[in-house]
Amino acid sequence: MKVKRKVLAYITKGENTERKILVFEQKDNPDAGIQVPGGTIEDNELLIDALYREIEEETGIRRDQLELKGKVNKRNYFPTHQQDTVHERNIFHLTYIGDCDVEWDNCVNSTGKDNGMVFHCKWIPVHELPALAAGQGDEIEFIM
Repeated sequence: MKVKRKVLAYITKGENTERKILVFEQKDNPDAGIQVPGGTIEDNELLIDALYREIEEETGIRRDQLELKGKVNKRNYFPTHQQDTVHERNIFHLTYIGDCDVEWDNCVNSTGKDNGMVFHCKWIPVHELPALAAGQGDEIEFIM
């Protein structure tokens, strides 16, 4: 059985009833659903480096604009299309400490499969969060 290690970022700003979470949609593939930053940890890459790399690639937010609040959860799951693969999902909660627009587009500039993709990023109230793609919201209660 293969193991794919993943990171997932719940990035919030504001407190209590004003708390918002960062989500995005793929501009050229809206069927991919609403997502939060995350992805696969590359070979020989540290977990924390993968977390910040994925955040910056998908949203344009830099490491120095974030404060790590802690690791929310870690779980294994078996996607139906990959029964021979265990996905290890490492979920983190971060707060945004920079300045940004309410909504923006970010074009991925990387050597990976997402290169050239455009993500439409926006802040939405946590209490209005719709279902996230691929079970990304399964652990959201830890930031409430």
